[in-house]
Amino acid sequence: MTDAIVIIPTYNEIENIEAIIKAVFSQKKPFDILVVDDNSPDGTSTKVKLLQNQFPENLYLLERPKKTGLGTAYISGFKWCLSKDYNYIIEMDADFSHNPNDLINLYTAGLDQQADMAIGSRYINNRVNVVNWDMKRLLLSYFASKYVKFITRMQIDDTTAGFVCYHRRVLETIDLDQIKFVGYAFQIEMKFKAYLKKFKIIEVPIIFTDRQKGKSKMSGGIISEAIFGVINMKFKSLFKS
Repeated sequence: MTDAIVIIPTYNEIENIEAIIKAVFSQKKPFDILVVDDNSPDGTSTKVKLLQNQFPENLYLLERPKKTGLGTAYISGFKWCLSKDYNYIIEMDADFSHNPNDLINLYTAGLDQQADMAIGSRYINNRVNVVNWDMKRLLLSYFASKYVKFITRMQIDDTTAGFVCYHRRVLETIDLDQIKFVGYAFQIEMKFKAYLKKFKIIEVPIIFTDRQKGKSKMSGGIISEAIFGVINMKFKSLFKS
């Protein structure tokens, strides 16, 4: 059994799921995979079950009855992984916006640099490493990360990043049942909780490439949660020991 697992949340990712699974399994470092599927009507989970015949010892599927948000999908995945013996638990999108070749760099940051949290960063040192986004979306994402950094005072350039490697001690320490955000702001909240617990956080530069297949799950409600929820999150933290 490997010491690292990649969680891939899915909803209607039939066009990407086989390719991303095989790309992860092709890495020189062995990783297990847990797909967390939210009852995709396009048959994503059925495809994963077929692939389990090829990878019976390394590919796992957690099926949820309905789509209830990215954050809840990851929390379900975290709890599943913590019930096993994995030391490193990695979040990754199914659509190749996160390059599987960068998995080893995140893992190495945890193993060799003793990072409790290694973040695949698009904006490290004020450099923008994003491909195929239109200018509006790029500016929204970039300044959202700057805004969150300003409000929370976290020394993290890409506060909204979703390509993250956790050491299990982080997930064991954070009360996962108390995580409030369910959309992309979940990524901010997890980093903030780790920051408050004084875990060692390292950013690893990556190139983020927009999806070529399938449909983005971004929405106005998700953006509002991230922008307006951060102030409330920071305010509440000031009154906790």
